[in-house]
Amino acid sequence: MNKAIIGRKAGMTQIFTPEGKVIPVTVIEAGPCPVVQIKTVEKDGYSALKLGFDEAKEKALTKAELGQYKKAGVKPCKVMKEFRLADLSSYEVGKEVKADVFAAGDKVDVHGVSKGHGFTGVIKRWNQQRLKETHGVGPVHREPGSMGSISAPSRVFKHKNLPGHYGQEATTVQNLEIIRVDTERNCLLIKGSVPGANGSVVTINDTVK
Repeated sequence: MNKAIIGRKAGMTQIFTPEGKVIPVTVIEAGPCPVVQIKTVEKDGYSALKLGFDEAKEKALTKAELGQYKKAGVKPCKVMKEFRLADLSSYEVGKEVKADVFAAGDKVDVHGVSKGHGFTGVIKRWNQQRLKETHGVGPVHREPGSMGSISAPSRVFKHKNLPGHYGQEATTVQNLEIIRVDTERNCLLIKGSVPGANGSVVTINDTVK
């Protein structure tokens, strides 16, 4: 893994190939991301790249966060992420990483926070089936099912599918293809859907597969 960037999901659209095929794509505003820090094996024990994204006011950050940006000589950012990259020779502290770090045809992993659905039942959350709505079933058509015997084990087994908070989880979609890189608008067009709502922050890096 040698390339990475932070972006914001703009939404989905579709593009046409010269053959007339329709390709659904997600538009991501990728960067510009200033390089805040470069970690090395000699100094930090591992090699990594720390990037910022989306300018912020100084009063919105803690002194520790602000100190990192001032040391690098870059403007403060709302988002700061660290990427473990194998080769850091092409990066320099203070320089910006833009969408052109990737090229059409590259395979990437996109990480984000999935859409939240609030508190939901087992049918929506776990795709369980409901009981038949016929005579004798009783008022349990959408219930989660048996909780186990009273005498043994006298408890509910771990990992039983139950109602609860659905969505809003860290999610990664792997092996997606970059269809187009728009250097003028600093955008990436990635085939298929990526996690998160429109306007949410995502990270893009070389696929691990």
